Amino acid sequence: MKILLPLLTIIVLFFNCSKSDNSVAIIPVIPPIIPSVIGNNDMDFWLTKGDQSALLQKQSTTLTFGTNTNSYTDIDVDSTRQYQTIDGFGFTLTGGSAAVINQMNAASKADLLQELFGNGEKSISINYLRISIGASDLNEMPFTYDDIPSGQTDLNLVNFSLNPDKKDVISLLKEIVSINPKIKIIATPWSPPVWMKDKDSFVGGSLKPIYYDVYAKYFVKYIQQMKTEGITIEAITPQNEPLNPNNNPSLLMTAIQQTEFIKTNLGPAFKTANITTKIIAYDHNCDVPDYPLTVLNDAKANAFVDGSAFHLYAGNIATLLTVHNAFPDKNVYFTEQFTDSKGDFSGDLKWHLKNVIIGSMRNWSKNALEWNLANDPNFSPHTLGGCTTCKGALTIGLGSPVTRNVAYYIVAHASKFVPVGSICIASNNAGNLQTVAFKTPKGKKVLIVENDGNIEAFFNIKYRNKWVTTQLPSGAVGTYVW
Repeated sequence: MKILLPLLTIIVLFFNCSKSDNSVAIIPVIPPIIPSVIGNNDMDFWLTKGDQSALLQKQSTTLTFGTNTNSYTDIDVDSTRQYQTIDGFGFTLTGGSAAVINQMNAASKADLLQELFGNGEKSISINYLRISIGASDLNEMPFTYDDIPSGQTDLNLVNFSLNPDKKDVISLLKEIVSINPKIKIIATPWSPPVWMKDKDSFVGGSLKPIYYDVYAKYFVKYIQQMKTEGITIEAITPQNEPLNPNNNPSLLMTAIQQTEFIKTNLGPAFKTANITTKIIAYDHNCDVPDYPLTVLNDAKANAFVDGSAFHLYAGNIATLLTVHNAFPDKNVYFTEQFTDSKGDFSGDLKWHLKNVIIGSMRNWSKNALEWNLANDPNFSPHTLGGCTTCKGALTIGLGSPVTRNVAYYIVAHASKFVPVGSICIASNNAGNLQTVAFKTPKGKKVLIVENDGNIEAFFNIKYRNKWVTTQLPSGAVGTYVW
């Protein structure tokens, strides 16, 4: 039996790299006929469509490697060309996320945590989380772990306490760690204690240099006490969005200030306390590569820094490659991107897969994290002045009903199939097909493909001189495993 395909109109773009003009030809063609293949299934395929008619749905199509020629586009996967080792995919577990999950009834909560962090057939196996040191703007109110009356100081941190986070974030993390003891956690503050700032407010201001040393000890105490709670902090960044002093909470920390803090205080404090938690610089948008480069160009700071972290609310994802190329011995990370309550599923699926998942990985990132894991139907909780349109991967309402939103599927197309320790391997983008490939610790190959075009795409997945022929609807994403 043969499958006859309809007449398609294909727009072919001819690009000349030495000229700015592109000529466009509209050519009507009949796609080659794909013969049906009788044989064993060599490749599994999970699909999400922009119209939500398929949501991380395993396909029943038989995909068998062969050598029958056709004129379709080739995506070549080459496992001999290897790049960075992958640390994981996931979300930020904000205080608000933890609060709404903890409000679920016990049975529903247990099922959800297994779905999110377990390794079962129905799990998406999130393996990396970001948390805030103190409150983020998606807590009900701002706080740190050493809040004292205005005008007072606590140079010895005798009032330091994790209590504000014990009810929700820490208790939930303990449950998550019991499911996945190897989950990686990166932590970052939105603000230091207000008494350390040059502005008597959680919003804005800068860290006073006279408190650099005590703030470094604040980080040490945090990591040590989280360890006592059974939670290992893999990495920290000194400040979330250090060039955004307008959030609640927030802090302005320039590149020069961060460099000085790391090399003079934070790095030495970690060394003295035998802290092995990684220090990762920057943690802000891709439009200011000079910030992480300033930190890395300082030899003393460089010695303490594992790499740099990025968001993509401004700039281009290729900035990660720029920073990697300048310091190839240092790592790059992608730590935040939110989906907006005003966005649409189809557009967000395409953009985030292309940039956050595929784009970050193709530019050497070791992880890819979307923003908040969960909130309620009103996009709460959040601080006064915090984000009011940040849509969680999950919406959790009264009585524990759970809605899985677009960010859930964005991350799941990677996290479910690419475990910690996988290696990014070579694959090519082809026209509107955006791709990234991995080799897992067990030797499986994983290819993620996003069709960024306006028509269905037919293509070959080639590996070791054989290929599988498949197709992907416009705006859809597929994960292929063999």
